[in-house]
Amino acid sequence: MTHYIGCDVHKKYSVFVVMDDKGRVSRPRRVEHDREGFRSFLASLPPGSPIAVETTGNWYWVIDEMERAGHLPALAHAMKSKLMMGQINKTDKLDADGLAMLLKNDTLPLVWIPRGELRDQRELPRMRLVLVHMRTALKNRVHATFAKYGIQFEKETDLFGTRGRQAMSKRMPELPPETRHSAEQELKLLDQLEEQIDLAEQRIRQVIAVTPDMKLLMSLPGVGPVLAITIALEVGDVGRFPDNQHLASYSGMVPRVNSSGGKTRFGKTRPDVNHYLKRAFVEAANVVVLNQSRWPRRHTVKLYQRVKANKGHGKAVVAVGRHLAESTYWVLKKKEPYKEPVSSKQG
Repeated sequence: MTHYIGCDVHKKYSVFVVMDDKGRVSRPRRVEHDREGFRSFLASLPPGSPIAVETTGNWYWVIDEMERAGHLPALAHAMKSKLMMGQINKTDKLDADGLAMLLKNDTLPLVWIPRGELRDQRELPRMRLVLVHMRTALKNRVHATFAKYGIQFEKETDLFGTRGRQAMSKRMPELPPETRHSAEQELKLLDQLEEQIDLAEQRIRQVIAVTPDMKLLMSLPGVGPVLAITIALEVGDVGRFPDNQHLASYSGMVPRVNSSGGKTRFGKTRPDVNHYLKRAFVEAANVVVLNQSRWPRRHTVKLYQRVKANKGHGKAVVAVGRHLAESTYWVLKKKEPYKEPVSSKQG
């Protein structure tokens, strides 16, 4: 007899429910997150049991223990599984019951589980992306600080390059005293972040071996060695995506659509996406933007300029990011370097 197990994971405990072939459900079992006790409980389950687990913040170690015990964990998309359960009420038992039923019916909305070594290695490029995000936030704050007091740097294309920093230093006395102090501290923190990003990139190159797929990804506009590693580790096996549109959606590069009565509206991108992959493609798109003068005939530059003229910088960057995400699918699927779309070569 096959057993289907639903596991509702919380921070300090998990609730398990076992369902048999006929849909009969056991009494819920609460298991505290004590390693030895958790392992002992897993050992008491039927060998090789399929266990459904939702994507919570602490699923890594739970999945590790289940795999170590010889079971077959299945990671479920938390938001989609809740909708599919269709439950009005919410309890730990109902959630575990619902996961077991979806598993039994083979309708569990599955999420890819990377192998343990890959889950560990992904933390390095993810940390770097977080640091880059913080760097961007600090730069925006410094820009805003000078803008508040009407201080402009029209001659400087990069305010944080050597010439830009010199220009800021000269005009820093024009700021009020506490505002000036805040800006100076933010610039110091920015320097520290730059150092940490450099160290993170060095560590990434030392620890993660470059694969043929990563070399292919480097052919994408705006994608260097570090971003290629990031994208490859986050995408994993590209075969798990039916087509390029699914990879772009997974990457957060596709806006939500509301179409009714002959009218179509595009909203913000979905929240339940791979945010690290989204940041990687946005970073690559911004590299394209910075190299417009060097790559005037490239499709990505023309795409950015066309969308920007109608919808602004932000949406133009997302458009380029979407193109890169879709191109990533074909590069990895066909095992071929990126090729410029035919239309960009005309004229």
